Amino acid sequence: MIGLGKLFLHPLLYISIAYCLFIGYLRVKRERHDFNTKVYRNTMELRSLLSHGLIWGLLLSCLTLASGMTIPLAAMLIMAGVTILAVLTMNKRIVSPVYTVGLTFFILFFLYDRELKLPILQDAINQLDRSIYPTLVILIGLLLIAEGFLIVSHGSKKVSPQLQVSKRGQPIGVYVSQRIWLIPMFVMIPGGQLPAPFDWYPVFSIGDMAISPIVLPILIGFKQKVHGMLPEQAIRAHGKKVGALGVVITALAIVGYWYPMLALITVILAIIGREFLHYSQRAMDERLPFYFSKSKLGVQILGVIPQSPADKMGLVKGEVISKINGVIVREEEELYRALQINRAHCKLEVIDNNEQIRFVQRALFDGEHYELGILFVDDQLKESGQVG
Repeated sequence: MIGLGKLFLHPLLYISIAYCLFIGYLRVKRERHDFNTKVYRNTMELRSLLSHGLIWGLLLSCLTLASGMTIPLAAMLIMAGVTILAVLTMNKRIVSPVYTVGLTFFILFFLYDRELKLPILQDAINQLDRSIYPTLVILIGLLLIAEGFLIVSHGSKKVSPQLQVSKRGQPIGVYVSQRIWLIPMFVMIPGGQLPAPFDWYPVFSIGDMAISPIVLPILIGFKQKVHGMLPEQAIRAHGKKVGALGVVITALAIVGYWYPMLALITVILAIIGREFLHYSQRAMDERLPFYFSKSKLGVQILGVIPQSPADKMGLVKGEVISKINGVIVREEEELYRALQINRAHCKLEVIDNNEQIRFVQRALFDGEHYELGILFVDDQLKESGQVG
């Protein structure tokens, strides 16, 4: 139990916590600049850091332990260093395992069987074996599958709205999803002895074999910007492609156990494939017309503040408010005036994302969010937004 408790001394855990807090701070700062209010709490990214990755950590731990996959200590140390460097770039996308584990693979490939003197890693490097290569590639494939599922299930939730100016000088709304997930998975270290300062890790004996199950914190970074369609649709579609890529890479990595050269090719394909998915998604989104812009049908909802009257009425992003209290609204000022007709109650005519008309109404109470809590693209302000 003492050893398990000290597993939380891994520096990546606390680096990821600080990283999430910093991301949340920047997001809230941008939201306040655009809308004069924050949309989500600054701890939103932190709350999803570990909670969403625990299940995948358990699944991957069972797979690695049941299959007998071992990862040398040198690979873990280099992987941790590469991940820290990726975090310092402040590019969430580069924190993806396909890059951190992939770069670790190439570093080990270069260091193997070379007469280099590395004071810290030399003992660990001397214990390397060529069997590490397909193991790392399988790990990349499994983590790509996990990344795809996390993007589909959680990447499309609580995405942050943002205002931008188009090339024609018109304000448009975009959505940005950025997440950092921590997957804590246990892997086996070959043998039972770990050098200092890792001698406090637990060591178990099964017959004559000693194994050291050690925690391997894997960070998965994700960022996607969407302006051409509803963010939920675009992000989920992208996540499914990432998961499919992970299945292909895992299958190729398994075959790589018998054909070692295939392991090297598979890592290259994984990195190229992940880059292709990123740039193809961005290119496709740029070809689409702006989804969130001025609408001739009324005032389009860019976002809804949680727990606001608009949220409790079931209004969602992308819908268009055509009437308030029986008054046709096309502009921001018309929306304000229509709300003043009855400050205790409002009735809205809404065109939903399926272009169907529906009616919603609700009483308004003192102390609730200013007006309704709707975020929209303001045509009067080219670089900032207003809250309706």
